Amino acid sequence: MTLLNSFKSPTIIIALDFYDKTQAMNLINNLDPKIYALKIGKIMFTLFGHEFIRTLHKMKFNVFLDLKFHDIPNTVFGAVKAAADLGVWMISVHICGGLKMLQSAKLALEPFQKKPLLMGVTILTSLNEKDIRTIGINMSTESYVLMLSKLAKKCSLDGIICPGQTVLTIKKELGDALKILTPGIRFQKGSFDDQKNVITPKLAKKYNIDYIVLGRSITSLKDPLIKLRNV
Repeated sequence: MTLLNSFKSPTIIIALDFYDKTQAMNLINNLDPKIYALKIGKIMFTLFGHEFIRTLHKMKFNVFLDLKFHDIPNTVFGAVKAAADLGVWMISVHICGGLKMLQSAKLALEPFQKKPLLMGVTILTSLNEKDIRTIGINMSTESYVLMLSKLAKKCSLDGIICPGQTVLTIKKELGDALKILTPGIRFQKGSFDDQKNVITPKLAKKYNIDYIVLGRSITSLKDPLIKLRNV
C-alpha cells in the first residue's frame, strides 16, 4: 500500500474541558454539528454528567465520551455498556488494560444496533520515552505504541488514539485496519502546555489521520472561531 498518496481532511473533535458550563455553551453555540464533533472528558462529565451529553445530542452533535476506561474486565464491560446506552458516538479505553478487558469492552457493544466507535488509547501525549521508562516500559515510544496497536487490532477495536509521530509506523505495519485519532494538536512551536507529543493540523492531513482533537490550542483563545476556520 502506498502511504500519503491522497490527502484527506480529518474530522475535527473539539475537546470541552471547561469548569463553567456557560463558557462551554458560548463556544458550542457557534459550532456547526455537521463539521465538528465534541469530546467530553473527565472534567465536564464529572461536573455535569449525563444531562450535559443529552443536551449536546439534542443539538445534533456527535459526542466522544473520553473517559479512558481501564479496570477489570467486568467493570469495563458495564462502563462501556452504560456509555453506549447514552448514545455517544465514540468511547475510549486503555489498551494496556489487556486482552480480556478489551474483549469485554467489545462484547458490551454487541447488543447495540448503532454501536459507538471503540477507540483504544496507546499512550498519553503528555508522556515521552523517558517517562514511560520510569514505569518499567523499556522500549521506544514508537515500539510501545505499535505493540498496543497490534493488540487493538487483534481485539477488533475500531481504532486507536496515538501520538502523531507514530502514525506512519502504524500505517506501514497495519495499513488502514484501524482508524486513527490524534490528540496533542498544536499550531506552532512553543505552545505545547503539558503535551510532549504534538503535531500540526497540516501534518495530520498529510498523514491521513482520521480524527484530530483540538483543545486548549483553540478553547483558550479569545476568538477560537477565527482559528478554527483556518484548520
